[in-house]
Amino acid sequence: IETSDKIETGLDKRFDYRFIDIRNPRIQALFRIRHNAVRKMREFFEENGFVEVHTPVIQAAGAEGGATMFPLVYYEKEAFLRQSPQLYKQILMASSFDRVYEIGQAFRAEKFHTRRHVSEFISVDAEIAWIDSEEDVLKIIERLVVHTLKGIKEENKRELEVLGLDIKVPELPFKRLAYDEALKLLEKKGISIPWGEDMEDAQEKVLGEIMQDQGYEWYFITKYPSKIKPFYIMFDGEISRGFDLDCKGMEIVSGGQREHRYDVLVRVMKEKGLDPERFGFYLDAFRYGMPPHGGFGLGLERFIQQVLGIENVKEVILFPRTPERLIP
Repeated sequence: IETSDKIETGLDKRFDYRFIDIRNPRIQALFRIRHNAVRKMREFFEENGFVEVHTPVIQAAGAEGGATMFPLVYYEKEAFLRQSPQLYKQILMASSFDRVYEIGQAFRAEKFHTRRHVSEFISVDAEIAWIDSEEDVLKIIERLVVHTLKGIKEENKRELEVLGLDIKVPELPFKRLAYDEALKLLEKKGISIPWGEDMEDAQEKVLGEIMQDQGYEWYFITKYPSKIKPFYIMFDGEISRGFDLDCKGMEIVSGGQREHRYDVLVRVMKEKGLDPERFGFYLDAFRYGMPPHGGFGLGLERFIQQVLGIENVKEVILFPRTPERLIP
């Protein structure tokens, strides 16, 4: 294991001996910047009236569903490691906590072997009550990103010098790009995506290159088709009020205005093949008055990866978890 960058050591070997690998000044710099990023995000939330909460990691149902759930035995009952704190954030919106945030672990049983996927990551989540539209959420996110990047630029000069980097802080407001517009831009590059399909990683990367050519490293993709967004997002017919925030061709944030109307929520759950009875604990909160609300989840590791130009997201995690790695 080389700690001075004179020779290149493979990722697997580095993770096998992570306690040595972290002695490398460049690796030290990465994690000191990551530390400050979390500090600045928490600072932003505190300055803007958010209450920090801690919701269960062991859950009875998954917010995202599908095959990416980690099942476990919980006193002879079926349970899952959380994919996100989504359901509990929304329950709190009915509890007079108008602004909440949580910074904690999330788990996805994704078997992808890519530079952007891991099985355990830190999710920075927030939920906001009494919004007029998803635009209110977009404004919070872009301010959060700018606040965090300014903090890194001003307070991590030594670490950035070690990495040979300079942080570019984007101007407000960020570019809003509708899903339909994104498809048209890709079409001009010879990439055809049927309307209603989500973009693949490679297609997102090309879109990122297009946007960078136009001067945008950070941009929102809005007005996604309802069919590719989860049940808790508000839909206007075939168009959802969900969005993503991408940075240089990678999704960093996903969010939207939530559906707060009980009857509509139950109907959409059934349309998406979910059993409302499994979500009774969640739906009960909507029976007694749920305000219009919205929120988002930000992947901390992807944020650091893209801001610092790191090739593999595993490099910004102390002890990454993947389908092949459970130790150290």
